[in-house]
Amino acid sequence: MHISFPTLLDSNVLKRSFSGAEVVKYSLAYINPRICGPDNGRVLGYDNSHGHDHRHSMGKVSSVDFPGYEALLDRFQREVTELRRNEDEQGN
Repeated sequence: MHISFPTLLDSNVLKRSFSGAEVVKYSLAYINPRICGPDNGRVLGYDNSHGHDHRHSMGKVSSVDFPGYEALLDRFQREVTELRRNEDEQGN
């Protein structure tokens, strides 16, 4: 069974595809074109497209280890919280 659950929370886009209970494909993105023009406004993102796990940050892409979906989601949410805190402090 293959099920996909897209979610939009403010400027966060969360997409997961499951095979049984396992997440087999994911895409997590924080979009804000006011502070990041490249990569369609993606300030921060994690996904496993193109056959490997990687992180997008302000238009740059780097490989990352996959600690499991829940751990990665926690990391993503912590990073977005910090980014938003910095944006608020800078008035963006």
